[in-house]
Amino acid sequence: MMTSLVVPGQPLGVATAYVPGTGVHIFNNQIIASLVGKVVTIPNASNTATTSSAPPTISVVKPVLTPEEESSSSTLLPDVSSTVLCRITRINARQATAAIFVVNDRIVGDEFQGVIRVQDVRLTEIDKVKIFTSFRPGDIVRARVISLGDQSNYYLSTASNELGVIMASSESGDSMYPINWREMKSVRTGAVEERKVAKPF
Repeated sequence: MMTSLVVPGQPLGVATAYVPGTGVHIFNNQIIASLVGKVVTIPNASNTATTSSAPPTISVVKPVLTPEEESSSSTLLPDVSSTVLCRITRINARQATAAIFVVNDRIVGDEFQGVIRVQDVRLTEIDKVKIFTSFRPGDIVRARVISLGDQSNYYLSTASNELGVIMASSESGDSMYPINWREMKSVRTGAVEERKVAKPF
């Protein structure tokens, strides 16, 4: 069975529930995606000697594209109002820079650079927004293209409930999960860090 697109670092389930296949690894007893792609789970045959079923194998695979789709993906460009997934690469007081790798649920052939300016992080209390408490390098963010910007950057916005950080690691390197719209919690230590969190679909 195939599910929606996943990104590197995304938890897929507890290690005891699956046999790891290709495109995944185990970290802190969790099956973690190692690449951008689709999740595939394959049921394993029952063990007749014990009458019990082995856990299904879980893998992440890159979508198989037709030559036409592959050609269009390599030239796929973000446009105004496109929804993108991007990885934060660096931050400063005024903006976060990100590498765009998915446009409208399609993996792009080449990564594009985007910028989330401090005024485009959220809709409310814009004067109180701080980039350093909204994003960290390595965060995976769902954003919307609001301007084609200049020749090197697309301008992105997370100023909507469904936009923002969807995956993040703590300062100690642990996976985190959202506890509200502005905080995420480490699965291992319970430490809480601030983020501009995307509301899950």
